[in-house]
Amino acid sequence: MRYRRNYVSGGCYFFTVVTAGRRSWFREAGHVDLVRDAIRNVRSRHPFSIEAMVVLPDHLHAIWTLPPDDQDYSRRWRLVKTHVSKRIATAAPIWQSRFWEHTIRDETDFARHMDYIHYNPVKHGLVATPADWPHSSFAHCVQQGRYAPDWGHVPPAIPDGIGHE
Repeated sequence: MRYRRNYVSGGCYFFTVVTAGRRSWFREAGHVDLVRDAIRNVRSRHPFSIEAMVVLPDHLHAIWTLPPDDQDYSRRWRLVKTHVSKRIATAAPIWQSRFWEHTIRDETDFARHMDYIHYNPVKHGLVATPADWPHSSFAHCVQQGRYAPDWGHVPPAIPDGIGHE
C-alpha cells in the first residue's frame, strides 16, 4: 500500500518525526540546538510558521502553517533532517526515512494537537509538568496567553487517537 500525503496550500499540519531505531540523539542539548539551527535555516529560504513544537530524546512533534501559496512541507522536512544529519558526527542514520503528518481540520483539532505536543514530555515520564521541559514551545505559548503557567499539572483530556491518527 502506498502512503498518500495530503498537500494543501497554506495548510496547517501536525507532524511526528522519529529518530532511526528510536535512538536518543536529542538527549544532548547540543543536538537539540542543531534541530533549532536547521529549522531556522530552512525557514529563511522556505518560510513557514511554527505554531507549536517539542523535541524529545527520540522524536519530535510540531505544528506548522505554510504560506498561502505553498504546500511543500516534505521539502522542508527533508532539508531539516539533512541539515541535522550532516552536523552530527556519526555514520549511523539519525532519522527514520519517513515522517508522519496530519492536516489540522479546525480550531478544536488544532487545540487538541497543541495539548498533545505540550503534554508529551510528561506522557513519556521525562518531567512532572510541561513547564519543566526545556525543548518545547510551551513557555512561548504561556507568554501568548494560550496556556496558564500551571497547565498540565492535572493531565489534560486528550482524546484517544490524537497524535496517532
